[in-house]
Amino acid sequence: MSRTHFVILWSLVFGGGLASAHLHAEPNAEASFDAAQEFDDSIASLLARRCLECHNPSDMKGGLDLTSSAAALAGGDSGPSISPGKREKSLLWERIISDEMPPKSPLSAAEKEMLGDWIASGADWGRESIDRFRYTSDVRAGYDWWSLQPVVRAPAPAVKDAKWPRNPVDAFVLAKLEAEGLAPSPEADRRTLLRRLAFDLTGLPPTPEEVAAFVADVDPRAYEKQVDRLLASPDYGERWARHWLDVVRFGESNGFEYDEPRRNAWPYRDWVIAALNRDLPFDEFARQQLAGDVLAPDDAEAIKATGFLVAGAYDTAGQNQQSDAMKAVVRQDELEDIVGTTCQTFLALTANCARCHDHKFDPIRQVEYYQLTSALSGVRHGERDVTSAAERAEFARRSAETSAELAELAAQVEALESPIRAQIRAERAGGSAATVSPPRPLVRWDFDEGPHASQGNLPGTLHGGAQLRNGALLLDGKEAFAASAPLETELQAKTLEAWVSLADLKQGGGGVMSVQSLDGAVFDAIVFAERESACWMAGSDGFARTRSFGGPPETEGDRELVHVAIVYAADGAITAYRNGIPYGEPYVADPPVRFQAGEAQVVFGLRHGTAGGNRMLAGSIDRAQLYDRALSPAEVAASAGAASEYVSEEALVARLSPAEVATRAALLTRLEALRKSTPVLPNTTCYAVAPRQPEPARLLLRGDIRLTADVVKPGGVAALAGVPADFGLSADAPEAERRVALSRWITDPRNPLFPRVIANRVWQYHFGIGLVDTPNDFGFGGSRPSHPLLLDWLAATLIDEQWSLKELHRLIVLSATYRQTSRPIPAAARLDAENRWLWRKSPVRLEAEEVRDAALAIAGELNAVRTGPGFRDYNEVLRSGTYTYEPADPLGPEFNRRSIYRVWARGGRNGLLDAFDCPDPSTTTPKRAVTTTPLQALALLNSSFILRMSEKLAERVVREVGENVSDQIARTYRLAYIRDPSDEEVLIARQAVERHGLSALTRAIYNSNEFLYVD
Repeated sequence: MSRTHFVILWSLVFGGGLASAHLHAEPNAEASFDAAQEFDDSIASLLARRCLECHNPSDMKGGLDLTSSAAALAGGDSGPSISPGKREKSLLWERIISDEMPPKSPLSAAEKEMLGDWIASGADWGRESIDRFRYTSDVRAGYDWWSLQPVVRAPAPAVKDAKWPRNPVDAFVLAKLEAEGLAPSPEADRRTLLRRLAFDLTGLPPTPEEVAAFVADVDPRAYEKQVDRLLASPDYGERWARHWLDVVRFGESNGFEYDEPRRNAWPYRDWVIAALNRDLPFDEFARQQLAGDVLAPDDAEAIKATGFLVAGAYDTAGQNQQSDAMKAVVRQDELEDIVGTTCQTFLALTANCARCHDHKFDPIRQVEYYQLTSALSGVRHGERDVTSAAERAEFARRSAETSAELAELAAQVEALESPIRAQIRAERAGGSAATVSPPRPLVRWDFDEGPHASQGNLPGTLHGGAQLRNGALLLDGKEAFAASAPLETELQAKTLEAWVSLADLKQGGGGVMSVQSLDGAVFDAIVFAERESACWMAGSDGFARTRSFGGPPETEGDRELVHVAIVYAADGAITAYRNGIPYGEPYVADPPVRFQAGEAQVVFGLRHGTAGGNRMLAGSIDRAQLYDRALSPAEVAASAGAASEYVSEEALVARLSPAEVATRAALLTRLEALRKSTPVLPNTTCYAVAPRQPEPARLLLRGDIRLTADVVKPGGVAALAGVPADFGLSADAPEAERRVALSRWITDPRNPLFPRVIANRVWQYHFGIGLVDTPNDFGFGGSRPSHPLLLDWLAATLIDEQWSLKELHRLIVLSATYRQTSRPIPAAARLDAENRWLWRKSPVRLEAEEVRDAALAIAGELNAVRTGPGFRDYNEVLRSGTYTYEPADPLGPEFNRRSIYRVWARGGRNGLLDAFDCPDPSTTTPKRAVTTTPLQALALLNSSFILRMSEKLAERVVREVGENVSDQIARTYRLAYIRDPSDEEVLIARQAVERHGLSALTRAIYNSNEFLYVD
């Protein structure tokens, strides 16, 4: 068959007819004929599109692989499939001509002729092998898929109505409208525009005064000024952060069976708000969330940003189970969640679907999924200290000043007391004092025959490679720890005591012995060097009961066994001892935590929670004891086997003169006052990535942890045009380098998906639907863009504007497209019922949080406090290690903050928010559902919150306009609807107010469509 014949046939089948064929045929086509090139141009594509789904190296139906010449000629289970030059004797031809292959959708006559002629002409092969991902087919995307191509800025198209466009956005929209026989709608009135703009950009309604000023503003830039004002408002970051938190499945509890709260997850939420408000360039916004802690290790804000990677659920039960195999499965599930969320958030790429095999629909190989996994395999959930360098410097300065003054006062006290103490101790040494017997502990561990208690009948288990050797518990400082069964006794006042040997003195933060709630969220522990190098401290959740003892650094703990005890008295006093002697100075904190029977346990080698990070201790524990009371100094000394150095207050005072007693009392008063004013480093812990150097990643056949294959290097996906997938890293590259490389690959300006995806998200939140209606999936399973040229133009503009999201917002909301009225036009609706061509601005219902926030705002009850820990609208209940969150409607201004500052526990439900489709934070929500149900009307009529806001709105109206009913009705309408009521509305409203009171009207207002929808 001639080259020209082949090209014409190919064009007829795939190019749209002879006109297309004419464009591709060349005058000298016969002279330039090349069989190999002919194969690459036509047959390879046909095989890739129609045959390779079932006949590739990973899936060889009938044992046949058609990706290479050698494999195709070798054939499959039935023998050789191709006889070059002999079409009728070729098994492949027999199956094709009989419509057996492909089984579900046989080849067309033209396709059969093409393939038959190729076999008859010798079945010449082109490139060594056919990449089945190279071509898009009817069942999958190839490398030529639309979203994988480079972003190209097309010029704004010419339009017939040249007066309508305000910027290039409108030209792209209008060109499509004109092509579809549609016309744009008129511009909305100013009241509607400002209400739309305010809710879109800030999530809050405008005030009547703001609308009145805008309506009266004759400046041609009046609307533009409103856009700039709202974008500059701190409310903007709070509104758009909520969108982002939906996508990244941010929650403030672990989910799964135990659903433990994350007390310090909120700094990530605050980081997102602040980053959006200061218009952090979007590429940097992404990089910091992926690798901020290694790109800027000294920047506390960059560390907070990595909360993105650990914002999802965490399977505590799965991560801590005994079976290493099951733990490995849970870990792979966790990595799939991290990889999937990362790729869907920034690239709208469902890479996680390639965990067990090559992606069924997109050109992503299984090995590429594991390349991404390798890049992220060092990510671990944990808490990080995010104290800034400035805070540390100020703390050090103030601490030094206070310490100097404390030392001077202490020296004066010591000068008074020292002779008396020496005298009393000498008398004891001479035998004049009674000895104290060692106290009996509640539970004792000798570690001679296992991790179980040797006294107290308390079972124990070893975890993470912890070992028992020569009567000691050995801990590697990585994952090894021991844990007891739940304690059967309630604990409040208590003493923790252990004999420990440290592997080295440079480690910091490891727990020797800890009493913790079963989820590890609340704990008291003996901790080494977490906040002060080589010093002992009383660790606690959020440092709530932690202060510096001011004791000396440990110098011998790596060479000999050291006895350490911490005593928690009922009045909040906490005292430390080393080898039976007081360590530093005691201090008074909050009263000790009450650990309920059956809801606490003891762990060794772990500060609290789950293994990992700096919580782990490297060393060995010879024995340990737990007491359900506060031991006296003499009892601690007796337990440690040391002579008691303690001299009681009564004994001291009895030996001092009256003048010395008075002097000492004054000094102690000054000391106590100074200690209370001692600067304390604030609790600046946040839930973020606690990275760990991973083992080299391996490809898992069928995703099965038992079927390990080749080691995989960190890398990306080759299908993305223009950005190399090879990170240039080895399989054992440092963890930090892996995430940095991934962050740079994702945010590379040449990456076609990165700008397209965020441009589409911004468009979606302004119009209710994206240019691509599947914002997390730009692959074959997603929708196609309604305006592909506009999407690319927006993406290119975002890059040109230095990745400024605020500039992208301005461009969109200043367009004539955005400013259209929402009034329906029946003729247009018949042509485009879903308004995909944007002939009007579709009305949008308020999201759940906007309903609540708007109700608070117009009632005058919205608390403007920003940032910091959130409010809880639930009662937290802990039973048998599992947290439940019982819905509540607490009262007080602290609960009237914006909804984004609500604590988003995964098990914490809110009836009003749920009714209006507030999503479950356990999974990513790129696009919220919008339902209409009877529960919504019932929630707005009967929820205690709405009833209370109805009363508050009525009180506000009376407070502002007095008792005149007409004035009350007018003010209510202006606050809620930003307009005056009509005469008919006044008549109806007056009847309601006079019969049932003003709060009945305000309650009806909250239940109206005009309140709930934005035109």
